[in-house]
Amino acid sequence: MEATALDRYALPSSEDWPLQAPTANDPPRSGLRLGLGRFEELKRRAARTPGLISFAGGLPAPGEFPRAKLSAAFVRALQAPSCPALQYGWPEGDEDLRSWIAGRLRRRGAQVARDDIIVTSGAQQAISLATQVVGGAGATLGIEPETYPGALDLFRALGTTVVDDGGHADAHYLMPAVSNPRGRRLSPHGRSRVLSTLRPIIEDDAYADLCFDSVAPRPLLAEAPDRVFHVGTFSKTLCPGLRVGWLVPPRSLRNDVLKLKQAADLQAASLPQAILEDYLRNEDFDQRLVRLREFYARRAARMEQALRRHLPGWRVEPPAGGFAIWVEPDGEPNEAFFLAAAIEHGVAFDPGSPFRASGAIRPFALRLCFSSVSCDEELDEGVRRLASCWADVT
Repeated sequence: MEATALDRYALPSSEDWPLQAPTANDPPRSGLRLGLGRFEELKRRAARTPGLISFAGGLPAPGEFPRAKLSAAFVRALQAPSCPALQYGWPEGDEDLRSWIAGRLRRRGAQVARDDIIVTSGAQQAISLATQVVGGAGATLGIEPETYPGALDLFRALGTTVVDDGGHADAHYLMPAVSNPRGRRLSPHGRSRVLSTLRPIIEDDAYADLCFDSVAPRPLLAEAPDRVFHVGTFSKTLCPGLRVGWLVPPRSLRNDVLKLKQAADLQAASLPQAILEDYLRNEDFDQRLVRLREFYARRAARMEQALRRHLPGWRVEPPAGGFAIWVEPDGEPNEAFFLAAAIEHGVAFDPGSPFRASGAIRPFALRLCFSSVSCDEELDEGVRRLASCWADVT
């Protein structure tokens, strides 16, 4: 990531690691937030720290990856006559896989056909293609006050201006089913408001199948197919390593999107598509989603209970789905200092500023991911360590 003035918050060199833990006598540190490059460095160092419990990263639970079934699908894909899994394919992706995706969206109320689907290299490429068509350099994109940092980085790289006042934007980017980082569902009023602008909408549906209390809701694509760019992915519900997502652009712009797609990578990789298509043909994906929703809902409830027990002064927003809980503590320490101190206490988290277009550090906030810890007991222990760190620095 590009270095900025925010990187003046100096982390210690690798020779000086680990950081010295603050004590109760140390005042909260002031200053700039953690620069993006330094934040990435600190995350990587945290990942190498033995015994650390990480609530950072937004990763799916590795124990829920269907390894044996994907292995079998891999073997069957390689045994197919002429082995299309190892050959070039079309820019729009595998026909059977696109038919499956279209069928899922029709069940949610969107009138789409196989040829409306473009298979992409994860949701990130789908967002990139949509942004290049609706925005790009000089355009203004309306976003929520906190949103997916990977999208913010992408918008900056493409020269798009982002604002959290969507009323004055050329287009909108949002996650209406389950937002990241807050885990919110867009309200009926919010849906009506964004649709009433009559502007293009990039609908990021990454967590839609992980709503805790129901199946995936009706997408905005069903309401305004002429201006919604619908983005989906298998990264949250199956595994991110396959790097398979999709984009449904308005039909009038499909050819424009395909030209960009073909220029970027010719096609999404054939082998992951073939593995995925075989898996979906032979397994009950709906039953898998039922299990995942129950699994992540249970973990969310356990983390919420731990937060209310160990950190009762913190504002906790129970999520409607997804992988994380957004919290706003009852104090305002410097987030870089607190993150470094937390790692010294054996726990990591995602600070709030990378989720904001402005990089604002106020109000002080954390995203705590309950999804990828190795066991439920680590949720309690990780929150206990976080509370111990908070007591030391405030």
